[in-house]
Amino acid sequence: MTFDRSIKIAPSILSADFANFGGEIRAIEAEGCDWVHVDVMDGHFVPNLTFGPQLCVAIRPHVTTLMDVHLMISPVDPYIDAFAQSGADILTAHLEAGPHIHRTLQAIRAAGCKAGLALNPGSGIDSVADMLDMVDLICVMTVNPGFGGQKFIHGQIDKVRRLRAMIGDRPIHIEIDGGITPETAPLMAAAGADVLVAGSAVFKGGSVETPAPYGDNIRAIRRAAEAATGVMA
Repeated sequence: MTFDRSIKIAPSILSADFANFGGEIRAIEAEGCDWVHVDVMDGHFVPNLTFGPQLCVAIRPHVTTLMDVHLMISPVDPYIDAFAQSGADILTAHLEAGPHIHRTLQAIRAAGCKAGLALNPGSGIDSVADMLDMVDLICVMTVNPGFGGQKFIHGQIDKVRRLRAMIGDRPIHIEIDGGITPETAPLMAAAGADVLVAGSAVFKGGSVETPAPYGDNIRAIRRAAEAATGVMA
């Protein structure tokens, strides 16, 4: 995975047709997405229950871009190896998902994955400074984790600005998860984000049989974000 700060659109399959993940992934990739985002929820750390390692194993053959696995689970450490072996390229754990987040990030990298650190809307960034050399991605939640389709929390914009300044020239992605649309994408891109997770905003209006709206939605988000940065692909 070569690092760059170009805008990347990562559709969340939480908004896809659960009966046809393979077809949905092939469709969004054909329509121009950059990454495939998998939201793993345990019904404990967040109030919802979604996918396990075997789902990742099943969809991995259909992913030709990058599989971005977001672990909204606690404890997280016992499951790192299983998700790494499932084919994840990036594993992201939450700051509060265990007592020793530094060790968790070490374990993710030791398992062969890029390491992501997720911050809830109520999480501060002071402790992140001590882990910048341990992470490849910081995921800023712009909704409270647990459900798709929530309203974007504008108060997170300044958090992204401060993170971007803290990161400096380090090769760390800033990912935004929650409420991304063509209206909110430019706000986050201007603040310094480069990976935009979008669920309903990508999948609305389309289907495996009629995937063109997926492409229209992806391009609309990308254009809005790139216009805010002044760097067009």
